[in-house]
Amino acid sequence: MAPAYGDNTRPSRIGWQLPPFYWPFERGLIHPKAAELEERSIAWIDAFGLYPDATERAWGLASRSADLVSRIVPHGDVETMLVFAQWCYWAFAADDWQDSDAGATPTASVVAHGTRLLRVLEAPGTGLLPPGPHNAALEDLAARTRAVLTPFQLRRFTEGTQEWLLGAASQAAHAERGTMPGLNDFAATRSWIGGTRFLLTWCEAAAGIDVPADVLYSPPVQAMTEAAGFIVACDNDLFSYNKDDHHEPLEQNLLNVLAEEHGCTPAEALPAAYALRDRSMTLFVRLGRQLARGADEQLGRYLTALEHWIVGDTEYHDRAPRYASPRNRNKLPVEGASYDITWTDTPSDPSVEPLPVQALAWWWQQLDAPSR
Repeated sequence: MAPAYGDNTRPSRIGWQLPPFYWPFERGLIHPKAAELEERSIAWIDAFGLYPDATERAWGLASRSADLVSRIVPHGDVETMLVFAQWCYWAFAADDWQDSDAGATPTASVVAHGTRLLRVLEAPGTGLLPPGPHNAALEDLAARTRAVLTPFQLRRFTEGTQEWLLGAASQAAHAERGTMPGLNDFAATRSWIGGTRFLLTWCEAAAGIDVPADVLYSPPVQAMTEAAGFIVACDNDLFSYNKDDHHEPLEQNLLNVLAEEHGCTPAEALPAAYALRDRSMTLFVRLGRQLARGADEQLGRYLTALEHWIVGDTEYHDRAPRYASPRNRNKLPVEGASYDITWTDTPSDPSVEPLPVQALAWWWQQLDAPSR
């Protein structure tokens, strides 16, 4: 079923048929307990009364966070994945609060709430959050997270949350000023805004992956991690464009950034966006092969987890009602709506040279000299 947008809504600036997605690895994986994860997550949401009415509940569930988790972790511990899925439902609700139609959320509010959230992660029960269902659910998640993650994983998750909140504050600051970031600034923080380490910590924990810190934080592995986060963020910007195109000023989205940078329309910026994505993917493939040659079992599993994250996220976005039947064009989510994406084995930009984006160029420096 095609995307749902109705006959009487504003036309899309970029259209509803996205170009093919370059992906040279396996796809179509999903955890066998996906339905159970969704059922138990919804029961948790309803127990806390996370949404104030039936309409908000419908749109909250349209994020299909359990499906997201089941696709990016196709093989993992169900109880760990359940906490992960509930975090994602909660995070989507927080994201919608920041992007609400009531106007841009002030930067001060994002920072103030974010610092309280971080302290709750570090020490649940500190009494920093005002009463309410959303914060009660957060307190519950924080306490259960501490029971599920190892101390090292908890530290990584907290750091990933810090990055996510700092990225959100940066977005809010631009929205307050009515400015669009330049491409280099945008690229430098886009994987933070996408919650790269916020998500990957759970991918590792659920799959039982334990890469030593000196390997995980080595420059080549961090380049792989950041490249994966940027690719996922690019895909998110493509799928979410029509969902957010009613915002004024325009959403800080890759297509809008490129349109301003190049002096063109968002539709005319699509080839440039795909070129950024696909050249990042080519780097991801080359660097992954290099790392795999000397990888032990745990690093090898981590590299595979990055692949699962990228393709699972793309397949999730393709069919999630949040994106395929966006709220700014539909009264309620439309079951079965999909972008009906296609795939290709060939990058839209065949160049293997570093991207002309200074903030990302260091990824290519991690390639062995003969590979550059």
